[in-house]
Order: sequence, then C-alpha cells, then structure tokens
Amino acid sequence: MGIPRLLWVVLLSLVVLGVGCRSTAPATLPSPPSVPKEVPPEFKALWEAYTILSQEYVDKAKVQPDMLARGAIRGMLQALEDPHTSYLPPDRYRYESQSLQGSFSGIGAEVYLRNGRIILNPMPGSPAERAGLRPGDTVLAVDGEPTDGWSIMQAVSRIRGPRGTTVRLTILRLGESDPIEVSIVRDIITIESVFMNIMSDDIAYIRISAFYETTERSFVEKLREAQRRGAKGIVLDLRNNPGGYLGVAVNIASHFLKEGLVLYEVDGDGRRTEWRVRAGGLATDVPLVVLVNQFTASGGEVVAGALQDHGRSLLVGTKTLGKGSVNRMRQLSDGGGLYYTYAYWYTPKGRRIEGQGLLPDVEVPATARRGDPQLEKAIETLKAAIAGARG
Repeated sequence: MGIPRLLWVVLLSLVVLGVGCRSTAPATLPSPPSVPKEVPPEFKALWEAYTILSQEYVDKAKVQPDMLARGAIRGMLQALEDPHTSYLPPDRYRYESQSLQGSFSGIGAEVYLRNGRIILNPMPGSPAERAGLRPGDTVLAVDGEPTDGWSIMQAVSRIRGPRGTTVRLTILRLGESDPIEVSIVRDIITIESVFMNIMSDDIAYIRISAFYETTERSFVEKLREAQRRGAKGIVLDLRNNPGGYLGVAVNIASHFLKEGLVLYEVDGDGRRTEWRVRAGGLATDVPLVVLVNQFTASGGEVVAGALQDHGRSLLVGTKTLGKGSVNRMRQLSDGGGLYYTYAYWYTPKGRRIEGQGLLPDVEVPATARRGDPQLEKAIETLKAAIAGARG
C-alpha cells in the first residue's frame, strides 16, 4: 500500500527536529521505496524521513500517518507567516463548511490576529456585546486553553459552536493588566447592520456595522428616509466594521460614486479582477465624511478606500486595520480543509489594503473621555464641506 500523499509535506515539520544524542555508527537509509513521479524533487527527503521514522523510530505507535500529515501541514502553513491561512481538521471543516452556507451560531464577534495576539471586535447586538466584550479585547484562552500560536481560523473554530452552548474566554482588556473571564452563550447571529439618525443642522448620521446580504436594502431605506427629511450631508460611520460580502460593499460605495473603480484584486498568478461602480447611485453629490478606526477592516476598508481615492470623502479617525486579503476554503483528501489567501485587494489608486491599512485625512485618536471626539470632528469637517458647496 502506498504512503498517503499528504505525508509529502511531513518534511516541513520534521526538519525542525533538534539533533539529540546519537550512536557513533552513522545512520543509513533503510532502502526507502521509490518516490512517486508526481512528488516534486524537493519532497524526496520528506519521503525518506517518513520511511526512517516508520521503520526505525523507537515508539512506532506514535508514527501515525494521519497525525504526522496534519502536523506537517500546520508546519508548512506556519512557515508562510500568514494569519489568514490555516488547516482545519475534518470535524472543524464540516462545521465551518456548513456555517459558510447560511446562518451560523457563535458569539457574534470578528476575530483578528495582530502581533501574535487574538483580538476581538464584538458586533452590535450580539451575544459577545451583551456579555460585555469590547473592541480590542485580547483572547488569552478559550475554555482554559491558551491561544498562543493560534491562527485566526483556529480561534474562530474554537469560539464558534452550537446554539445554546457556552464558551469561556479569558480576556485582557486594553489599558488593563489583569485578565478577566467572560462566559458567553452562543446563539444564531442575526444583526441589524444599518442605523440612521438625523442630527442637528440636518446632518444624517448613518452607521454600517457590517456588510450582510440584507445590508444594502436596509441602507437604501435609511438613505431615502434621510433624503425625505432634508439631510444636507452624511456622516458615514464605518468604525468597527469588519467587512462581510464584497459585492454588498461595492454596491454601498456605488451609491456615493458616479463612475470608475471601487477596487481591484490581484491573485497569485498576477491576474487582475476589477469591481467597477454600479450606475444609479442615490447620493453621488451629497456632501460626505467617513469615520474609520483601527477596527475598520476588509469590506469597510474597501468602501473607505474607494471614497478616499475618488476624492469623494475625507476619512476622519485613526488608521484602519489592514485586512485586504481574499480567502478560500478547499477540502483535502483527509476530510480536513485548507483555508488560504487567494488574492489581495487594492484601492482604485493601487494601494494594497492587506497589512497596510488606510490613513485618515483627519486623524482623531479615540479617547476615554465622555462624548465622541471623532464624530464631533467628522460633523465639523462635514459642515465645512457643506458651506464650501454653497459658497
């Protein structure tokens, strides 16, 4: 019986084995089987390493092909140093595949990896927010298991779970030194993503918390209502917006733009795919200011970057997260899955979002004092734009 193909990648984990005590006699390769033709030359040593282990390792019960193969895959992906690429074992792949097909149950928080730390951004109205989680909370452990070295998908797969079950998170809050424990009951995540309010001086405040399937319809309803009520300008709040469906983000941006690119992506072969402005925008001439912060990510950055590049709006707040990668999930022959980065997103002027983020035109750090200085500055900036349009 041939050795499973997945074991070709075992080399990537075996090569990091340290050299311990060894016999004085040189080790000899015990006649490894011929390497299949489809195996790249670089993986020949892998085949040989597995053969040595399977024939001579002191504890043969530990030489389990499936275990070694999965460990090797994790080692290979870790070498890429890409927080958005990871391996899911079969049980987690089945669960994640189902969650991608429709609604899912969990705590309702976006998960990021920054400087080796798992960071949470709870969605408005979610179980995570109701339990007291805040944007920027660092997850030190999940159900008592430390998160050191975890990828994003490892964290997501452990935090998600069936509705009604409880997950226990050990949290370190920004500006604090002592961790706390928070228990959250998982639920089906259905959240209203658009909020609108008419403020003083006929300024419409519209906040989009994420881009779901229903977001554009809700946004159009709120936008038409603002126009009926005589709004003279719009503050579009994309702070803490983790993204969502790219097509929805493109459609939202198109309501403020007349023509041109919203974004383009470039894959590993250099192929460029463009998303252009959809005709028929409802607010292409309305004065506009966009609020962003360090948790504006993915689709939120796509919208903000397009409006900034087209000169349609100033960005007010702080530098955005810098999550602009396109990710796919593919099933492997062992029943597990590979979640990997397929392409990168770029703004119309060619700025790569991934790892870079967007700089605001008007920087306003968030503070712990009462009020919302970022929103206050956005209103001030918008009033100046409205006055300029009249003058």
